[in-house]
Amino acid sequence: MAAEVRSEDELGKKWDRCLADTIVKMGGGLAVGVVFSVFLFKRRPWPVAFGTGVGLGMGYSNCQHDFRNPNLLHGTFVKKLEKGEK
Repeated sequence: MAAEVRSEDELGKKWDRCLADTIVKMGGGLAVGVVFSVFLFKRRPWPVAFGTGVGLGMGYSNCQHDFRNPNLLHGTFVKKLEKGEK
């Protein structure tokens, strides 16, 4: 028999995925902001804040989409059955 999946576990997985995705995107935005700040904008702080904010916004948008569309399959393989298989 298939293991029973509780809704609390599914919600926890979504929150974990959301937080990890947002942290990665914020880190990437921070890194890009630092590079632009150092090399193009004479060490001004606004590119760092802008890059971090863009990363936060992208993570937030992805989280909204994940929570509003509950029927997505994240990283799971769907096996196609051949004729005659069960």
